[in-house]
Amino acid sequence: MKGVILAGGTGSRLRPFTHIINKHLLPVGPYPMIYWPILKLRDAGIYEILIITNKNDINSFLKILGDGEELNVKFSYKIQRNEGGGIADSLMCARNFIEKEKFITILGDNIFEDSLKPYLQAFQKQDKGARVLLKEVKDLSRYGVPQLDDDKKRIKAIFEKPADPPSSFCVTGIYMYDHKVFQLIDAIQPSHRNELEITDVNNLYAKKNELHFDILQGWWIDAGTHESLYKAFQKVNENKLGDDTY
Repeated sequence: MKGVILAGGTGSRLRPFTHIINKHLLPVGPYPMIYWPILKLRDAGIYEILIITNKNDINSFLKILGDGEELNVKFSYKIQRNEGGGIADSLMCARNFIEKEKFITILGDNIFEDSLKPYLQAFQKQDKGARVLLKEVKDLSRYGVPQLDDDKKRIKAIFEKPADPPSSFCVTGIYMYDHKVFQLIDAIQPSHRNELEITDVNNLYAKKNELHFDILQGWWIDAGTHESLYKAFQKVNENKLGDDTY
């Protein structure tokens, strides 16, 4: 299976730093932020990784990451032309890289404790569809929130930043898809934010009863704000995730 890391966007919540550097290259512990999802993929047995970023930032990624040899992986790169086009728009850059395979994509600012191995194994057993990872959080207004069925075995729908959350879980930025995801992205329209929303894509899978989920057991951080970036730095150091990483 291949991996895709989305590392574009404007990083507006982390300004002024992101006026001069892509947020995914900001330090979290001893390494740039993007190292952490890379290492999680590698440790789960995924060595072919596509990094999608902005035109103005790609040279910085190439300089820091190169072809991946130092991290014992193989990198490819793609440029997202529309920086504010949304997650689904960014994911479309992976179409030729993925071809007809299943794959996993991670937002580059997601830093977490769990191994991806059991979740990828569960996804491999699926005949088709998608799989997302959930996490119980307090500030649900920042995220997509799933509505689960009565048995809590299926996601009925996902609501983006709801005023009245239907559950206590958020959908993290860790998604597993079959190759049909690109057809579904083609089928959606831009939201009121003029973005192609990944929540709309996930809801199309949910309508077909093809959206499965697992719940992360360890800590998880979306390091896209000053506060969460600081918390990520603390967690990485507390848990010694940087020790003997290579």
